[in-house]
Amino acid sequence: MLIEFSKIDEVRNNKFKGGNGDTIMRLFCDGLNKVMMGLLQPGCSIGMHTHEIDSEVIYILSGKGIVLYDETSETLAEGSCHYCPKGHSHSLVNNSDGDLRYLAVIPRQ
Repeated sequence: MLIEFSKIDEVRNNKFKGGNGDTIMRLFCDGLNKVMMGLLQPGCSIGMHTHEIDSEVIYILSGKGIVLYDETSETLAEGSCHYCPKGHSHSLVNNSDGDLRYLAVIPRQ
């Protein structure tokens, strides 16, 4: 199945999950899974949150930043893939001077 993100309306979520600035996204959801194309501009973040009932995979398409994962920090750049299993917490932060573009997949359990 082809997901055409260019045909999905762009949404700006201010302080998404308690983060800083706007999270700009195009979201596909079929009721079972979420697939999101996202953008964080410099200084923006997705707040720390716990995946209570699902997990998440984030693949960095371009740019760089960090993931705060449980009690650790991971540096991410183009081609990096972060996995947050069910029961764990994470936050995505663009601490660079360029845009951070990513693809996120949240499968429903």
